[in-house]
Amino acid sequence: MDTKKETYSQNNRRIAKNTMMLYIRMLLIMGVTLYTSRVVLNQLGVEDYGIYNVVGGIVVMFSFFNGAMAQSTQRFLSFELGKRNEAKLQQTFSTAMIIHILIGIFIIVLAETVGLWFLNTRMTIPSDRLIASNWVYQCSIAAFVISIVRVPYNAAIIAHEEMQVYAYIGIVEVLLKLFIAFSLSWVTVDKLKIYSILILCVSLLVTMLYRLYCRHCFKECHFKYIYERSLLLSMSRYAAWSILGSLAWIGKSQGCNIILNLFLGPTINAAYGFANQVNTALNSFVQNFTTAVNPQITKRYASGEYASMYSLVYYGSKTSFFLIFLLSVPLILVTDKILVFWLKSVPDYTVIFTQLVIINSILESFVYNMGTAIQATGRIKWYQIIVGITILLNLPIAFFLLKYGFPPYVIFIASISLSVITLLERLFIMRIVLPDFSIIQFCKNVFVPSFWVSMVVLILLLCVDKLIDISSYNFIVVIAFVLLLVGVIELALGFNKTERTSLFNMVKSRFKKW
Repeated sequence: MDTKKETYSQNNRRIAKNTMMLYIRMLLIMGVTLYTSRVVLNQLGVEDYGIYNVVGGIVVMFSFFNGAMAQSTQRFLSFELGKRNEAKLQQTFSTAMIIHILIGIFIIVLAETVGLWFLNTRMTIPSDRLIASNWVYQCSIAAFVISIVRVPYNAAIIAHEEMQVYAYIGIVEVLLKLFIAFSLSWVTVDKLKIYSILILCVSLLVTMLYRLYCRHCFKECHFKYIYERSLLLSMSRYAAWSILGSLAWIGKSQGCNIILNLFLGPTINAAYGFANQVNTALNSFVQNFTTAVNPQITKRYASGEYASMYSLVYYGSKTSFFLIFLLSVPLILVTDKILVFWLKSVPDYTVIFTQLVIINSILESFVYNMGTAIQATGRIKWYQIIVGITILLNLPIAFFLLKYGFPPYVIFIASISLSVITLLERLFIMRIVLPDFSIIQFCKNVFVPSFWVSMVVLILLLCVDKLIDISSYNFIVVIAFVLLLVGVIELALGFNKTERTSLFNMVKSRFKKW
């Protein structure tokens, strides 16, 4: 028993360490990425920036194949690490590489036929920018195929919980993109074409860095041609059902982007692109935390430690909500000021798009660890069918709402409604596929503290706003005040005494070490 407690303690410390490394990475990447977007917008202009966003989005739509295999590879590698089966680990990695190479070939064929036809015949792009758009498209295809080969190496790093490497390479990547953004001012030919080519070069370099590290540090990452039929079928079957879920997420984001383009043209895509960039930066707070937690959820399921796994899922889901809520409240309050400071010239609808996307992300923050727990079982058929179809409803709903003259932001309101439905669906699926899982315990440990924190924060902000007009102050002052207020309330009401002590000890030990 003492040994098991010590193991849990070591695992929790590893989660805390990895989370901190990922947050350092995220803060640097977020700051540089947001500034880079501003520079790129100024260099390319609103129209070219919108073209880059929507044309690159066509390629991203094909990534549901890749996303499905990424989930499969991470799950199987983490599972075998939990089982401590080194031989099966080697087979899993090599099988994943074979499948990813085949996916890359398939996507090239699909993108160069259906995708190319759609770009040149159905997209709303000015005729004088069509050649440049094709350059963007071809570079995006190449960069995407390169990223497919990278997935098994990324999965190995995450499964081994070596997040510091993930952090360092991510920082290198974003700094290179910043250099590219600044270098556009020196370019005298078509800047959109040059920007696409340089981003492709960065993708190739980053993939090589991941490959070199994994081959040096992990024995299983030396590719061998292994035809293990049962494993190939198992991973492919798992990925096949994951495709629906990945397709749903891609369809929700990029599909709605294309629908907006069909009705309103490329300028609205710039607003959509900026709203999604803010959302991506915000979600990285949650995803960095869940990236550190997810391997432990799968490993604990593989070793049969269900009670420990559920405790980690409760804690992870609640903490994910608190992290995103902490940042969302001040961002929603001063969205317009932040966007003006960031972009100077803010495209129409960017403010309302950003606010609604943030609200949607708050709701979705609960589901990351829930999905990992379901996927750890391998029983994902009905999970992907039910949740995937519900998410895909965003597309027909968005199309008909815009067709009948509703304002463009209404598609985000529909997305928020569907996110509530998928959250409930996941809860009932967990009850079916996980041994002795209790919906009541999940609500008690996750939803109840989250509800009380939200209510207290909103009531206090309403009271403060009646006494003082918060919006009249500098947005940095507002953000600092609200962050402090929300953080104190979350610590006081959101975490129990044991969790607060653990958080304080973790922070204290890290500061001492620094």
